[in-house]
Amino acid sequence: MTSKTLDHFLQDNLQDLKSKGLYNEIDPLEGANGPVITIKGKELVNLSSNNYLGLATDERLKKVAIEAVKEYGVGAGAVRTINGTLDLHVKLEEKLAEFKGTEAAIAYQSGFNCNMAAISAVMDKHDAILSDELNHASIIDGCRLSRAKIIRFNHSDMEDLRAKAKEAKESGLYAKIMIITDGVFSMDGDVCKLPEIVEIAEEFDIMTYVDDAHGSGVLGKGAGTVKHFGLSHKVDFQMGTLSKAIGVVGGYVAGTQNLIDWLKVRSRPFLFSTSLTPADVTACTEALDLLMNSTELQDKMWENSAYLKEKLSGLGFDIGKSETPITPVIIGDEQDTQNFSKRLYEEGVYAKSIVFPTVPRGTGRVRNMPSAAHTKEMLDQAVEAYEKVGKELGIL
Repeated sequence: MTSKTLDHFLQDNLQDLKSKGLYNEIDPLEGANGPVITIKGKELVNLSSNNYLGLATDERLKKVAIEAVKEYGVGAGAVRTINGTLDLHVKLEEKLAEFKGTEAAIAYQSGFNCNMAAISAVMDKHDAILSDELNHASIIDGCRLSRAKIIRFNHSDMEDLRAKAKEAKESGLYAKIMIITDGVFSMDGDVCKLPEIVEIAEEFDIMTYVDDAHGSGVLGKGAGTVKHFGLSHKVDFQMGTLSKAIGVVGGYVAGTQNLIDWLKVRSRPFLFSTSLTPADVTACTEALDLLMNSTELQDKMWENSAYLKEKLSGLGFDIGKSETPITPVIIGDEQDTQNFSKRLYEEGVYAKSIVFPTVPRGTGRVRNMPSAAHTKEMLDQAVEAYEKVGKELGIL
């Protein structure tokens, strides 16, 4: 018999979430996560995936993954520091360093793991972290795990960052100070002000950490936000995922050889969790090869992004200030946002609602992620649905 206290807690809080339009329903896909997906037998134009370049279903990646399974098996068999490091992992990390323009790189099981691993391996209770207020949850958790003093600065507000960096440095209270920011902010699609951040960091001798989960494969001809600004040798930590534009799963941190050597002996997910599978590692390496040899997929992604933005804003929707393919349609009220997403689903478009606590209350939005795999016909179908639902619900 389960605990009555737990039962009451769960029932009361689940009902509270549902009554406020904050409960997220999970829809299992019946097939691949491509530009068109199937849910409960219904085909939908898919605008909710992070599969920016369409690589999650790319035949070239599938082929090398299958070959890797045949030769290496389905799992690595151990943590990296015992005997779970295959030559495939070494090749991937060498390729990542080349891709990011750094001395070395380390691969983890997920992007979330990267932030839990790297921040806490370098920062501790004697240190301070200056963190953008809209940073991803994994950054927040990584900062908390480190036990460092967390000093939030207003989103992309460089005056506020500079003032707080100056105060932290001149206080003499902290052994080390780090500035952490997302490269691309996933809810609004805006890009961090990295040149100004680096300038402030250099002025006060502060470390810099960029979470480029939504920038890698998208900006800087694929190499990310740091490369986009030409700052590869001025950012201490470049973190990215292998599950979005790269299309597979995993994450990485790129930086100096000394940094990577330290993370290999002090970052807990590397030390205590089984390493990425042979199939995943090989597919990631193949994806990086493709991106380093051609911008075709990025070009198509940006073309589709511009097309969708123009159509939606032309109808009168508020798409915020996105500078990337991430295209929010900001509705506001949580329940209205949930209803909008449900009506889109009924009209053949899968675009998930994003509400509190992922975004602040009253800023609910339906987030659209156009990819290189979408056709103009798919995007036109989505725009038609948006127009119909927008007028029906009084948004337009």
